[in-house]
Amino acid sequence: MNRIKTIFTSIGIALSALFIQSCSIEPLAWQPEIKPAFEGAAQLNNELSTIRKINLGGWVGAEDIVFDSIGNLYCGVHKAANDFSDGKILKINTEGVIEIFYDAGSWVAGLHFDSQNNLLALSHKQGLISISPQKEVTVLANKDQNGNRFLIPNGLDIDSKQNLYFTNTSSESPYTIKYGRKLILEMKPKGALYQFNATSGELKTLIEGTYFGNGVVVAKDETYLLMVETTKYRVLKYWLVGENAGKTEVFIDNLHGFPNGISVREDGSYWLGFTTKRNDALDEIHPSPGMKKFVYSLPAWLQPKEDKFGMVMHISEKGQVVKTFFDPTGMAMPEAGSVKEQNGHLYMGGDNLPYIGVYKLKE
Repeated sequence: MNRIKTIFTSIGIALSALFIQSCSIEPLAWQPEIKPAFEGAAQLNNELSTIRKINLGGWVGAEDIVFDSIGNLYCGVHKAANDFSDGKILKINTEGVIEIFYDAGSWVAGLHFDSQNNLLALSHKQGLISISPQKEVTVLANKDQNGNRFLIPNGLDIDSKQNLYFTNTSSESPYTIKYGRKLILEMKPKGALYQFNATSGELKTLIEGTYFGNGVVVAKDETYLLMVETTKYRVLKYWLVGENAGKTEVFIDNLHGFPNGISVREDGSYWLGFTTKRNDALDEIHPSPGMKKFVYSLPAWLQPKEDKFGMVMHISEKGQVVKTFFDPTGMAMPEAGSVKEQNGHLYMGGDNLPYIGVYKLKE
């Protein structure tokens, strides 16, 4: 009898835990479009299986990658796979020697050099910061005009007038794997897109309410910028000048996976990196808030899992897919969230990868 009582008590505790977890999320219904097939310019191949690897010295998560004028590589990293409690900015010289350029104490997701060779960075602890060549750190902004804190600042770019553009994925909570799942399932516009003028110190909100706002890039002619909305499988265009200034439109929609980082090429086209491909189980439950509440309450090992699937798209200025590079097995490049071109090579990082993958572009 005692054993039966113990079993029912355990079941009761488990059900109570599931109920509590389900009450901690209030998801919205969303109907994703039928996912596109891997065909045409998105025909599957094994191009990314040929990468070489740059080790990160035990750190993981090169979410953004930049180079200085002499070819040294910089990236933000965090402590370990699924552990975002500590982070640094690494500097890797042309010989592969690693040093800690800045002890951020948190993950750093966005990086860019300004015209004075200051390294601009988006720290999950300090917000938007500037690091001088002498490693003096200045906090430029850590919250918006309404007091919303930059807890998950993300993509970062800068124009020729030293205007900085960046996203903040959420002001609700610092990033954890569990909170990331919550953002994906809730489908609520909890982020924003900002402009910060480095000369005046003025901060403007360009878009209030973004769906997992992620990578940002300014167009080559600086007439618009692009911003990735990861959970909606799309990239938005925000017009900076002209008769459409201040307006937003969809640049490319219904993508094959979860888009993450974006960067511009010399010819004005773009590289778009993906965390992974789309998940059928996730797409199927998105229209049902109740089902999403139930799934969120389940233990992590029972929830839909992301596939190890490397993917980078070359996208034209018109928002058309030109070519796609894949590692469909995920053996070499299981994710390719960040992507930058340098000297005929693609440098790719991922949220939980302990290395940067380098792919040699073909003529």
